[in-house]
Amino acid sequence: MSQQPTHVCRSCGAAGLAPVLDLGRTPLANALLTEEQAGAAEETYPLELVFCPSCTLVQITETVPPEVLFRDYLYFSSFSDTMVRHAEELVGRLIKERGLGPGSLAAEVASNDGYLLQFYRRAGVPVLGIEPARNVARVAEEERGVRTVTEFFGEELARELAARGERADVLHANNVLAHVADLNGFVRGVRHFLKEGGVFVVEAPYVKDLADRCEFDTIYHEHLCYFSLTALDRLFRRHELEVAGVERVAIHGGSLRVSVRHAGAGAPSEEVARMLEEERAWGVGEVGFYRDFAARVEKLKESLRGLLSDLKGRGARVAAYGAAAKGSTLLNYFRIGRETLDFVADRSTYKQGRLMPGVRVPVVEPGRLLSEQPDYVLLLTWNFAEEILEQQAEYRRRGGRFIIPVPEVRVV
Repeated sequence: MSQQPTHVCRSCGAAGLAPVLDLGRTPLANALLTEEQAGAAEETYPLELVFCPSCTLVQITETVPPEVLFRDYLYFSSFSDTMVRHAEELVGRLIKERGLGPGSLAAEVASNDGYLLQFYRRAGVPVLGIEPARNVARVAEEERGVRTVTEFFGEELARELAARGERADVLHANNVLAHVADLNGFVRGVRHFLKEGGVFVVEAPYVKDLADRCEFDTIYHEHLCYFSLTALDRLFRRHELEVAGVERVAIHGGSLRVSVRHAGAGAPSEEVARMLEEERAWGVGEVGFYRDFAARVEKLKESLRGLLSDLKGRGARVAAYGAAAKGSTLLNYFRIGRETLDFVADRSTYKQGRLMPGVRVPVVEPGRLLSEQPDYVLLLTWNFAEEILEQQAEYRRRGGRFIIPVPEVRVV
């Protein structure tokens, strides 16, 4: 049920999008199944990556309705220690740099379970979360005292908030811009909701890292767009906003953190000009750069499937770790299921007892790694490898080994 039968760019509206990588029809990556659903057919959707030669935006062609994806959501940011530490450091820095206090407002779009805004609240800065997933917003309010509006953010909601005197000194959008179907409506909303002199802080996975590190498994139906600074710069300029600063951060396999303000507020940093020039040099506007990445994905598929086939042929027992969306993309596109994996371990109590979409591998609590001691564990959440390997030190001490699939297959 596509809402976008004619494929035009989500950002600039241009036609003539160039094909990059077709991952076939797949189920929704976060739609884990209950045991009762195990025998039922799953709805699948095309998953095709394309490139816009006009504004350089890399994107998928299919738009699954946001109500289907996000109203009842199983991803809770606070289950990742790395994410919480990352948020705390950023909040501390912004409070200091911008002199935030009781008269300020810190807000976040897609505020999840309050993992970030809780740190502003503890510092005495008023907060407002905007989170459409009702089950997740409830946790933010009840467990962390984070005032939360349970709606999708866009121009209409932004105007409503501004009309009642709520405008943000700092507005965060961590890993949400890629999820937005109406990019232009969202950015118009930012312009209305952000105070004059305020800052909009965006974090989004960087398309250069996706390509360089072969992070194809970050492609799924929730992630509609894959941003370069060039694509972001053109999007914001269209709506009287401008990129004031940029930095690369390691989170999620490599992301951009972009500071955005109302246009005309000052000169951009040298880092912005330098990165835009770097992007021109590596081919941000050339489809060939992205098609080279697609060719490497096929080689990775052969490599991982070959290793797993060899291990199973020698009688090894193999499990996986991380019932994340990226794991769903990898398992479905590489066709790795119950014939190979005994189970997928995950810390999230919301996911345990369910089945991975498409491949139907059961999700269990991490203690099963020690009670069953599989010989190898395929690390699907490779972006948190350091954290997970540390948590699973005892499993490794007993001889268990992890297979890290991205950017290239290695056993540790």
